[in-house]
Amino acid sequence: MTQPPGLFLRGSAWYDGTPLFSGLDLSIPAGQWTCLLGSSGVGKSTVLNLFADLAQAITFKGDLGATDGPLAGRVALMAQDDLLMPWLTVAGNVGLGAKLRGDRADPARVSDVLARVGLGDRAMAKPSQLSGGQRQRVALARTLMEDRPVVLLDEPFSALDARTRARMQELAAELLQDRTVLLVTHDPAEAARLGHQILLMSPDAMQEFQPPPGPVPRAVDAPEVLQTQARLLTRLREDD
Repeated sequence: MTQPPGLFLRGSAWYDGTPLFSGLDLSIPAGQWTCLLGSSGVGKSTVLNLFADLAQAITFKGDLGATDGPLAGRVALMAQDDLLMPWLTVAGNVGLGAKLRGDRADPARVSDVLARVGLGDRAMAKPSQLSGGQRQRVALARTLMEDRPVVLLDEPFSALDARTRARMQELAAELLQDRTVLLVTHDPAEAARLGHQILLMSPDAMQEFQPPPGPVPRAVDAPEVLQTQARLLTRLREDD
């Protein structure tokens, strides 16, 4: 893996003439987790898609990129939808990135990543045979397989039950250590556990929120984490 860069985005975006955000000024530190929260429709997923160069339907005016040069080839994106190919097995979906590049995914690494997300016994299953939470874990495994220095995650744990969500948060924090991670989430508890930087997004502003002390992932029951979770929820409700 190459050295992870910092990211920046400064500008405004529209969809079909409708403003999504205006005068946004976003800085993502290198090698850390940044958690981005905000009300639905404020443009959080658009920010991810702009960094991933997948926002062709969006009109953007401004500057964005990495602090050390082009982003192309250095980004892995996990979208809100799992985007699993129904004709491929679970293992085939996890190794899809390599196949699209004309390579062959390392079978041992595919097996290892699937085992880490708790799906080692489902490698030959088809997506139609999986629950929603299992499909989301396959999408997470596919993202982890890419081993990119920049990782963009759009609500990656939203379909998981509470116990599995906590485990996957811990696994992602372990395997993506020292990467530049931008996580879009609606969950204040998740941001309090995982964020080195926590940002609250509105249509015309980006507010930084003080994270709890300590390394990520933080304990779910740590007093500082619970206090930050409560303060974040209160702040988010003010925007309703």
